[in-house]
Amino acid sequence: MRWRDSDLLTQNDGRTLNILSIQSSVAYGHAGNSAAVFPLQRLGVTVWPVNTVQFSNHTGYPQWRGPVLSAENVADVIRGIEELGVFPTCDAVLSGYMGDASLGRVILDAAARVKAANPKALYCCDPVMGDVDTGFFVRPGIPDFMRDQAVAAADLITPNQFELEFLTGMRISGLEDALEAADRARALGPDLVVVTSLRRADREPDTIELLAVSGTGAWLVATPLLPISASGTGDASSALFLAHYLRTGDPAASLSRTASSIFAILEATLRAQTWEIQLIAAQDSIANPPDRFPARRIR
Repeated sequence: MRWRDSDLLTQNDGRTLNILSIQSSVAYGHAGNSAAVFPLQRLGVTVWPVNTVQFSNHTGYPQWRGPVLSAENVADVIRGIEELGVFPTCDAVLSGYMGDASLGRVILDAAARVKAANPKALYCCDPVMGDVDTGFFVRPGIPDFMRDQAVAAADLITPNQFELEFLTGMRISGLEDALEAADRARALGPDLVVVTSLRRADREPDTIELLAVSGTGAWLVATPLLPISASGTGDASSALFLAHYLRTGDPAASLSRTASSIFAILEATLRAQTWEIQLIAAQDSIANPPDRFPARRIR
């Protein structure tokens, strides 16, 4: 049975949301769980973080250290959570950077077991593979796994433009291309596609966009393109959108709130003149997103 927007409305019952977040972690800076957990907590969400790697810092630096955790280790941690009997209270599984393709089946198995325990739960897949500026930055096998297996199992995916192009095999130049690519991605399985950084050629100058496409419509948010390069914004965007969406079931409101918070984070990062996103400095704008960037319905 395919999940729909309206299925989430019953989840906004005032209780604390619980999200199982399976992705990378870094000791220094913010990427993966290190970019997702704090924003989710500031929104009042309880997070069960399971790390797929434990690196000193994100891989955009010239060097990093730390292990890629084995599939057996990750599965063991997830099994321990399940044995506590809490899967029926889990509202969503969020996955991101895997580190190795062998972890893929562990993540999909965890999502399936959570959804068996709670049929209303979502699986949100952030198909972390690369970006327009870097190309692929993950190990061989991960892109194919994302395209051929993970996307089909997900209710919601949050690719950037580069990742959406790979998943659908098409080049995105204009808005119509982006909409067609999102529709192609939806045809693979997920009902909702959120493009976390869209840089189409026909957008307004000096802007960057977020696009959400579901079975009920399509919405676009544009923010100024700041002169900054920062890692971890995609991870934070996926987490924020998922939390807002679980609460509201409204793609437009979730997109607007996510864009406003991410822009505030980037503003703080620009002021600090650092490569690491300033989640702590911008935490008030995470907990209470300013109403700065309304979503525009485009379909």
